Amino acid sequence: MPRPLTRHDYRTLALAALGGALEFYDFVIYVFLAPVIGRLFFPADMPDWLRLLQTFGIFSAGYLARPLGGIVIAHFGDLLGRKRMFTLSIFLMAAPTLAIGLLPTYASVGIVAPLLLLLMRILQGVAIGGEVPGAWVFVAEHVPEQRFGLGIGTLTAGLTTGILLGSLMAGAIDTVYGPAAVAAFAWRIPFVAGGAFGFVSVYLRRFLAETPVFQEMQTRRSLAREVPIKTVLRDHRRETLLALGLTWVLTAGIVVVILFTPAYLQQVFHVPAVSALRANTFATMTFIAGCLVFGWASDRIGTRTAMVSGFTGLLASSYLFYSGLPGAPIWLNLTYALTGFFVGAVTLVPIAAVRSFPAPVRFSGLSFAYNVSYAVFGGLTPVVLSLWVRTDPMAPAYYVGGLCLLGIALAFAPNSATL
Repeated sequence: MPRPLTRHDYRTLALAALGGALEFYDFVIYVFLAPVIGRLFFPADMPDWLRLLQTFGIFSAGYLARPLGGIVIAHFGDLLGRKRMFTLSIFLMAAPTLAIGLLPTYASVGIVAPLLLLLMRILQGVAIGGEVPGAWVFVAEHVPEQRFGLGIGTLTAGLTTGILLGSLMAGAIDTVYGPAAVAAFAWRIPFVAGGAFGFVSVYLRRFLAETPVFQEMQTRRSLAREVPIKTVLRDHRRETLLALGLTWVLTAGIVVVILFTPAYLQQVFHVPAVSALRANTFATMTFIAGCLVFGWASDRIGTRTAMVSGFTGLLASSYLFYSGLPGAPIWLNLTYALTGFFVGAVTLVPIAAVRSFPAPVRFSGLSFAYNVSYAVFGGLTPVVLSLWVRTDPMAPAYYVGGLCLLGIALAFAPNSATL
């Protein structure tokens, strides 16, 4: 018999979302400070476009490291428990984030500075590779079936709040401090704060309980009898390909629209940093609302119908936004916010992907597909677009639009019967 969400469910959602928000903040704050980081960690005589390209290259390294962390953490998550790995991943994120805030710059140590920055981003990538899929599986195995979409939508909104915190923090730094002060010391504040909050989140996750699904598998002794990823690659190839493709669509919304666009606005259209980050804040706020709406819609009208509606809306709104740039500030804010709302449709990706894999290998299957796809497409997209926009400023619109069409097609793929 269907049951409603209980106080325990709400507590689990709140703690999982809070921890995810803080960890996601740690991972994405880098991109909001990319212009100033580029000036501090690379030679002063380097052309702006090359400096930005190399800065995003280090950003991409974090994505390329995600599969390693995802596979290892998910392996033990399927064998030893979701909760243990859920807590470990956030500890592994807090330490390198704090370290970035303490790194010397190029002016102090030369080439050692970007190399240390690269190392810290790799460590962050290892941590986030286990966090995001682990969080989705953790929540999916706690909430009742008829609230599956809303549960994952709520968690995704929590993760997205981390992006909002990053945008607000970067905007506050640019508002309170002048360019000279930001370059001198203020850029360090978001990283030091993120590391400190990350350790707080480690403590908070002590109060989470193991998922009922994993406890039942332990009781029935139905845990994976071999290395989980081996089972995934041998017996669940179609499910893996579906999750890979859907994650590529997800990267178009998050990496391009939310993370890449603030720097793009500044570099291509010379929008002031404060204005670009303010518009991004509005878009991220509507993104959070979109996650909740599309998660709810998945429970009410079905995941396939919600995907078609959401990705069609993202295609149309993103074209309207990018084709109208730079535009008046109010138009920039409104169109960016509208696009941000439809980016919320990406919450349907984990809803579909989690359902695709059976419980004994669910963490490993989702983590492998999600992280490999994110490493390749999420990691390389900022670099590709940084080059592409030099010849066509509409490149982000074409890229996002093409992947929206892919998302609509995947909603009707033969192996998406669970939608």
